[in-house]
Order: sequence, then structure tokens, then C-alpha cells
Amino acid sequence: MTKSLAQRAEDVLRTPNGRDKTSLSQQSAKTWFESRENGNSLPIGAASPPDAPARPDEPVLLEPRFVPRRRPGSRDGQIAMLHAVAHIELNAVDLHWDIIARFSHTALPIGFFDDWVKAADEESKHFNLICDCLEELGSYYGALPAHAGMWRAAEDTKDDLMGRLAVVPMVLEARGLDVTPGMIEIFKRASLDNVVSALEIIYAEEVHHVAYGSKWFHFLCGRHDLDPKTAFHDLVQTYFHSALKPPFNEEKRAEAGLPPDFYWPLAEQQRAPRK
Repeated sequence: MTKSLAQRAEDVLRTPNGRDKTSLSQQSAKTWFESRENGNSLPIGAASPPDAPARPDEPVLLEPRFVPRRRPGSRDGQIAMLHAVAHIELNAVDLHWDIIARFSHTALPIGFFDDWVKAADEESKHFNLICDCLEELGSYYGALPAHAGMWRAAEDTKDDLMGRLAVVPMVLEARGLDVTPGMIEIFKRASLDNVVSALEIIYAEEVHHVAYGSKWFHFLCGRHDLDPKTAFHDLVQTYFHSALKPPFNEEKRAEAGLPPDFYWPLAEQQRAPRK
């Protein structure tokens, strides 16, 4: 019996090992797009995604304040930075499959599923690129502690598709557009060309992921007759538990469909405490 897209998404979420997870993710994406090209798309179907994705025994997950900080100019610091990126990319794989599995019951154009399958496929590539870079430096994903709070956005928005789109691609992934150019410069100075190449691929493709979030957020605002900017501000203040932090990469954010009046009012120095 052919598995539906939602069932395949659930299978990825229930796979613990990072390399195995991303291999299954890429194979599922390939199967989906081949079915689309053949004019015989897999059914979207339904799934019972876990509350949290399966994870390997390593890395040890810590609260953010307990994750050790290392100087980025040192080799240990470079490894720590790449380890953090690998952890972000693996969580992104699960976040994109989770939006498919968890909201498969929602009436949405098939293009919605096309976009998030493509994003999950690209995040899988990103994870493997960074793991390869770690191994070239004599380390591996799992060698260091990692941030335990990254799934919080998924937990908080498990029943709210618009909230998920606002917080995950339009806040968290947009943050990647802000910080990645600085990371690229660090690794250029260290003459780690393979790392630079990997980060440049990630930087280019993350713009698309933020754009998918903005596109489908605006689509749902139109469906529900909501003002997108007001809805975005309300949802971020509901589900995101800190202020947005400048400096912002305004050029790449605009390219992804995020104008400044969406995020500047939520910035740290301007955001008033909620009562």
C-alpha cells in the first residue's frame, strides 16, 4: 500500500539518527516530486505526528543558558558554531515535515505541500553539508551539547497553522538571514573554504524558506480577511517568548517578503513589556 505524504512525514519525525532522518527525508521528497511530475500525486493523507521528533542519544540537550560559549576565532569555537548550525538544520528538517503531518487535515492548495517538502529536502542537504564540515575538522554532530529549546515553537503552535508560519519561517528562519553573513566572514578569515561554500548554499536557500512562510501566511490572512501585519504582530507576541533582535538583514528579508514594518515594531529596543 502506498504511503501518503503525511505518513511519510511522520516516518521522518520518528527517525532518531540525523543521517538516517535526512536520508529518509530526501527519499520522501524525491518520491513526492516524482509522483507530481507523473501526474499521479501521492495522497496528502493523515498522520499522528509525535509531540516531539525522535532524537539520537547525542547531543545532550541543555537549556540555552547552560550551553557552553566558545570564542569563534579558535578552532574549538569554529567547531561549536558549526555544531550549533547542524542542530538548527536538523530541527528545521523536522519542523518542515511536522507542518505537513500536523496540518494535513487543513484545506490547502497542493502548492503548500510542494513548498514545505522542498524546504525539508533542502534542510536535509544543509544538515549533511555541515556534518561533513564537522567531520573534516575532526568532530561530528553529537560531540557537543546543544540547545534544548528549539522545538518550543512547534509545541506552542501545534494547533495554530498561522502561528506556526509566523514564528518558524518568519521569525526563526528570518533570523538566520541576519546572522549567516557574519558566520561566512568568520570562516573566510579562517580559510575554511568548504565551510564557506556550505554556508553560502544555506544562506541562498533559506531566503526561499522564509518566503514560503510569508506567502502562505498572507494566503491564510486573505482567507480569513485579516490584516497580515496586525495578525503577524499578534501571533508573534503570543507565541514568541522574546523580542526580535536587530541588526536585521533588511535586503534579504525584503526579498523573502518581509517588509520592515513587520519586524521593527517587535524589536528589542522598541517592544514594550506585555502586561
